[in-house]
Amino acid sequence: MTPSRPTTPTNRLVVVGAGITGLAAAFEWHRRRPDDEVVVLEAGDRIGGKLDRVELAGHWYDTGPEAMLARVPEAVQLVERLGLADRLVAPATTQAAVVLPDGRFPLPAGTVLGVPASAEGLEGVLTPDGVARVAAEADLPPLTLDGDVAVGALLRARLGDEVVDRLVEPLLGGVYAGRADELSLAATMPQLAAHLPAAGSVLGAAAAARAAGAHSRFDAGSPVFVTVAEGIGSLPAALVAASGAEVRLRTPAHGLVRTPSGFELSTGRASAPERLSADAVLVTAPAPKAARLLAGVAPGAVEPLQGIPYASMAVVAMAFPAQEVAAGSGLLVPPVTGRLVKGVTVSSRKWPHLATDPTHPHLLVRSSVGRFRDERELQRDDDDLAAAVVADVADLLQLSRPEPVATRVVRWGGGLPQYLVGHQERVDAVRAAVSAVPGLAIAGAAFRGVGVPACIRDAYHAVDALL
Repeated sequence: MTPSRPTTPTNRLVVVGAGITGLAAAFEWHRRRPDDEVVVLEAGDRIGGKLDRVELAGHWYDTGPEAMLARVPEAVQLVERLGLADRLVAPATTQAAVVLPDGRFPLPAGTVLGVPASAEGLEGVLTPDGVARVAAEADLPPLTLDGDVAVGALLRARLGDEVVDRLVEPLLGGVYAGRADELSLAATMPQLAAHLPAAGSVLGAAAAARAAGAHSRFDAGSPVFVTVAEGIGSLPAALVAASGAEVRLRTPAHGLVRTPSGFELSTGRASAPERLSADAVLVTAPAPKAARLLAGVAPGAVEPLQGIPYASMAVVAMAFPAQEVAAGSGLLVPPVTGRLVKGVTVSSRKWPHLATDPTHPHLLVRSSVGRFRDERELQRDDDDLAAAVVADVADLLQLSRPEPVATRVVRWGGGLPQYLVGHQERVDAVRAAVSAVPGLAIAGAAFRGVGVPACIRDAYHAVDALL
């Protein structure tokens, strides 16, 4: 497809934020308008935002997102455009188990983020009473919704507490570091929400959502998730190199005003302030920072942006001596277990390029800690946190050699936006206020999805709007 051409020439785009959204937008802008100047401002001292990697036991190892949804095409297409298609890796296994107080059980197949389409296959992961409660939804009155609701409130009323506490909570906790009883159904499970009015039941909506996914344009035999051999954290540098953008690190943007010809940004540190003119501005900073920056040019966006809170979390990467483990690709650990960790990924089982070999005889594992409104464990220092996580992981995986040869702690303070009830209305209000200002756009994980493909898609939509 030939890229569309803008009707009004734009000479300088300034992107605020060098995360995957901002860098994908810079790349896409350069692809369409190769003669334009693109400047990316980043307050921190590195590019990539939440895309990050460390060297662990001789491997590049992601400590941000470690997988991309392949059936949402933007991320895979971007990797291909960067000339890295041969570096895409499909998982060797995706069979995860959920850890519960009464044992561990394979994650049931065919759910929508843990929401079952029937009571079949739930034995074990739910108690007999829990399975019966799911089956009983057929006897409930048809479901009607008036606006957005919390995932937990709806599912507890229709399917019972066990579905939420044992299935949905660990999955949503892994994606959002959030809580089912606060997260928006419409924003976090849009496919399920879309089918509810016609289905009249949660089970029927889940079955319809699954059927719709099965009839999508993607090959049923293709992998659902992929990663990059050198780590997803390698993409930011590749995007900068391919976009030709000028990236200014340690350069916060703390003021934005309209000018007769476009915009002027106040940038830099207080000791060395600078002014930067722009014909167009794309803001990809987290919601609280974006609210402060937009106050003078799009005041209607400030309040809804301030209504998007963030959860903090930490990822602990561990390399153990090579050994067999009692898990497939990993474990989901819901809060009902009382465990410190909320999930464990056995990377050297999940990803072929990280598999144990004579050159790198290690078991590579990562685990995450921290949920929205429950971040007290993150107050530990790195050594204490790593030791506690290693102990929890060694117990969960039943390791025979539990002493790690290397650990790395990476903290994501305010890392994950929370899509609370009413999220879509807040996003619509932000978009309306920003789109009313010609030459201004906003994008990022705070709006229409936290995954890498969703952020890239949002970047493209912003470029479309500006051009």
